[in-house]
Amino acid sequence: MFAINPFAALSSLVPPGVMQTYVVIMVILVAAGTLFDILHKGSAKYFFNNFRKSKGKPVGGGELVSIGVKTAVVDVLASGEFCSAKRRVAHLLTMYGFVLHIVSTVVMVFALSSDSLWAHLWWIGGLMLLAGGYWFWFFIRADVAAEGNSPFRVMHADLFILSLLASVTLGLIWAWLQARGSLWSNVFFGLYILATTVLFAGVPWSKFAHMFFKPAAAFEKRVSEADGTVQNLPTLSRDDPAQRDRHSMELLKDAPRDMGLGIKREAPRHY
Repeated sequence: MFAINPFAALSSLVPPGVMQTYVVIMVILVAAGTLFDILHKGSAKYFFNNFRKSKGKPVGGGELVSIGVKTAVVDVLASGEFCSAKRRVAHLLTMYGFVLHIVSTVVMVFALSSDSLWAHLWWIGGLMLLAGGYWFWFFIRADVAAEGNSPFRVMHADLFILSLLASVTLGLIWAWLQARGSLWSNVFFGLYILATTVLFAGVPWSKFAHMFFKPAAAFEKRVSEADGTVQNLPTLSRDDPAQRDRHSMELLKDAPRDMGLGIKREAPRHY
């Protein structure tokens, strides 16, 4: 089962050209949806204006390359923005599982190869994604872990993760049923296509596009730290007299430096 290309076995029911055209349409929808999202939210304009208005010290080309490498390695490949180890592991499982699953899907659809390597990668990627995604959904989400809300409470912001989990879950079930020769496989294939279409066509209304502009945000943040502007925001440290004398800091301004951080020692649980 794990060594069989499910899309090759499907070719007797759905012509390969139809499957390949569907993949191309999904790619176009993602590109168009991401572009719409960037223009609608003004993300690109925001980052461009930040760079243009930055008045910090000049950052050389070599330093920019170094910052770009750090951004790619730490923020993108290692998900360094997450302080929680559990959140980072869940995100990495989901991210790398998604990449493996999508790439192997494209290869198997266009090549219709019987090479078991891509079929194994398709299953491994899908299972990695489900492990990270369901772990996040049921145990790590802030409104579940910290606020005690039901894991079955669904909001508009959950469109991306739910359609992603539905697509991969239904896809693996379809492949499993197809390998067993079950007539139910056609039903689950239809559901798989429906969930996948929602995932890729819903880019303007989900968090899908964030995977494209989050690296830009991380890079811009590192550059602002390097040139000293830090987006021209005031510090929140008691090292700054203006911050130390704020009304909300009166009880802490003469306190030891390690006081006032109790909230960071243990994450809130169901308060």
